[in-house]
Amino acid sequence: MKTRPETTEYDKVYQGYVALVPETDIQRVLEEQKDEVCERFRNLPPARWDHRYAPEKWSVREVLGHVIDSERAFGYRALAFARGERQPLPGMDQEEWMEHASFAHVPPAELLEEFELVRKSQLLFFCHLADEAWPRVGIAYDRPVSVRALAWIMAGHVRHHLKVLHERYGVAPPPSAAAPAARSGASRPK
Repeated sequence: MKTRPETTEYDKVYQGYVALVPETDIQRVLEEQKDEVCERFRNLPPARWDHRYAPEKWSVREVLGHVIDSERAFGYRALAFARGERQPLPGMDQEEWMEHASFAHVPPAELLEEFELVRKSQLLFFCHLADEAWPRVGIAYDRPVSVRALAWIMAGHVRHHLKVLHERYGVAPPPSAAAPAARSGASRPK
């Protein structure tokens, strides 16, 4: 669906992520983003994958792992609400999830493949989604959110972390990537 979500379709905690995606063709954004992420990381030197810009911060490898985890969480919410789930879904405590993750032991090439496969799965899901499913709303993390908003949140979450990786970790965009105009930062909803 090529209609941006209304502000009534998501909680203000997600405004920053949605604002990072001004485009109307979300499927195109998600597809291009998959390629951009893979291109950005494909040539990253091995030593950079474990870089942290501060001791208590996640490594580059962990940031990508977090993006993959979040992609799965947002995708599950979209699936559940598209299928009419009425039960509230839990949030995710990103710090707790990271404590139990083993991204430090996953080879970079496998992390990239995992991101690409998870994103391809999301793309196929959204591609086959009936028009009437896009505006369906459910409760996640004690907040209402539509299926449509979750697609924009998913793309905005990745843009947020790519910006952080560039500004704080020195992981620059590939020369071929058309960087989105500078936008305000996003809060960190779970």
